[in-house]
Amino acid sequence: MTRLHPHYRFDTLVVGAANRLAVTAARAVAEAPGGVYNPLFVYARPGLGKTHLLMATGHGAMAIDPALAVEYLTLDAFVEAFRAAIAAGQGDAYRRRYAEIGVLLVDDVQFLAGQREAQAELLRLVDAMQTAGRQIVLTSDRPPAEIDSLDERLIRRFAGGLVIDIAAPDYETRVAILRRKALERKVELAPGVLEAVAELEIDNVRELIGTLNRLAAQQAAGETLDAARAVALLGGQAARRPSARSSGQPAAIPEPAAVAAPDEFSSFLSDITSTVSQQIEAWRAKVAAAILRFGGEGYRTNRLEALLDGELADDPEQAIRGFEANVRRLESLRAEAVGLAPDLAGSAPFRDPDAVAEAETLLQRARDGTAPPPVPSPRWQLADLVEGPSNRVALQAALAVVAEPGRKYNPLVVVGPAGVGKTHLLNGVGNALAAAGGAVACIGAEEFTAELIDAIGRDAVPQWRARYRRCDAFLLDDVHRLAGKDRSQDELFLLFNLLVESGRQLVFTSAVALPALAGVEARLLTRLEGGLVVELPAPDRDTREGVVSRLLGDKFGSPDAELASYLAGRPADSVRAVQGLVQRVLHAADAEQARPTAASARSLLEGAPPRAPRRTAGPRASGIVAPGGGVRSREKMVWDWPVIADRLHEEWR
Repeated sequence: MTRLHPHYRFDTLVVGAANRLAVTAARAVAEAPGGVYNPLFVYARPGLGKTHLLMATGHGAMAIDPALAVEYLTLDAFVEAFRAAIAAGQGDAYRRRYAEIGVLLVDDVQFLAGQREAQAELLRLVDAMQTAGRQIVLTSDRPPAEIDSLDERLIRRFAGGLVIDIAAPDYETRVAILRRKALERKVELAPGVLEAVAELEIDNVRELIGTLNRLAAQQAAGETLDAARAVALLGGQAARRPSARSSGQPAAIPEPAAVAAPDEFSSFLSDITSTVSQQIEAWRAKVAAAILRFGGEGYRTNRLEALLDGELADDPEQAIRGFEANVRRLESLRAEAVGLAPDLAGSAPFRDPDAVAEAETLLQRARDGTAPPPVPSPRWQLADLVEGPSNRVALQAALAVVAEPGRKYNPLVVVGPAGVGKTHLLNGVGNALAAAGGAVACIGAEEFTAELIDAIGRDAVPQWRARYRRCDAFLLDDVHRLAGKDRSQDELFLLFNLLVESGRQLVFTSAVALPALAGVEARLLTRLEGGLVVELPAPDRDTREGVVSRLLGDKFGSPDAELASYLAGRPADSVRAVQGLVQRVLHAADAEQARPTAASARSLLEGAPPRAPRRTAGPRASGIVAPGGGVRSREKMVWDWPVIADRLHEEWR
């Protein structure tokens, strides 16, 4: 189960023409779960607010009835837990856990495609919840009929409730969203800026919020933005992906169903308690109630049943409290096991209060088998980066992430060509976060995929996932290299959702601009765009001079200003190229055992001949220079020798 995001409520949702009908239906469901539109099926392209609306429905229902059990989970989590339960022989216990849920929220149903067993289980669950008058709400990126190989019975069940879409926001809604988010984040922009951004017709809410983050970061770096500058900064492009409002009509609204009867389990429990109280002593009624309660949650109740069948205990209240304490301990152990090894979490000891010690042993085994994730390289620190006009926005954003991890910009995506310092910045952020006491994972995209392949081969994917799910921050270099690798993208999507929902920081780099990133799923791409995307372009002259001065200072203690200015003026499209120029000059100077100068660097890099010292003509000939002034052998000619005595030559006669 994933907890509901605290900010995803109806009062934080901007309602416009594109989503008004869906929001109205969701409010009706929240006010009367199981009474109308059951199931409610909402579909829309990624980034248009499906998850926000789904969780808002849950918050709305709990606000009206705080005792109502509401559970949110993704389709991936549903399938994963189902398979783990079946593998552990706990299928019945898995099904019982939904027995008391009043509102079930299922996200990303499109991944049912081709999963026959999961479809059958969801069909059974939908039927059970409808029969009991409990509400189910689902979301997908496409209507049910367009989900590949979806069971016809499920399509009919969904159509029997309400199937409704959310379209791309119109101009007025985009302005309202930008104003709301700017107010929440205390970002003050010049008049007309938000309206100008809204006119770009960005058809994705996450991307729209990402543009606001970018403007806020640019302004925080010291640049005052007007409408024209904001549009220019964002590229002035109209809709990087075409807006495509669905033309499908929502399914007909059925007649409101009869108001659901009171919860049958609660009534049954009350009847049983009353009957037992009349037939036997009060303590036996409490034990019987505890058996029903914990048995319904899927736990073995042998100990309580033995109490009920045996003689009066010395302190039955204490016996029940001890049993409950064991259950709570198992809940804690199982929650950790789900993160480390979901398959292990379905083992029988995690459902047996008399087997707490065995459950602890299994959990320790999972802990011992989980290797720590890769960490940032210590040789790349934020303090070593030279700030200039070209990279100021990116550096300021990185510092903001370090100051407020998981809150300021999440995720932070740094885009730029090779060699401009993306990897340095990524690792620098990671080292700063680690220095603050966080557990930080930092890995390249190709290594991420290689680890996953190895885990699949060893049948150890749950343990591999656990390496990263325990981290306080996750940093991925070269995310563009995941293009076309579907399984890696699926795993990153699950990890992304888990970390963001728990307020943990994510940072990515890419050598390809996100709008041009082909082969990456839209659901992942929109999440990347929903944070802050900053560009790290080729270094400007000030940055190049800063890099050169630092390298020369590291070598000689104090840089040669003339040499630094000359090298900074040389063409270089990356920091790496600047470093290469400096190293070339230093290597040449070391070979000559001299300190480099602007003149020697110019000679080396431009091929200018060195100035020859003037020589005084003498009557003697050395055999090297002919009487007429011509050079006989350039290999033997030396203009300047380090030692004076070496200038003497013996002439053969």
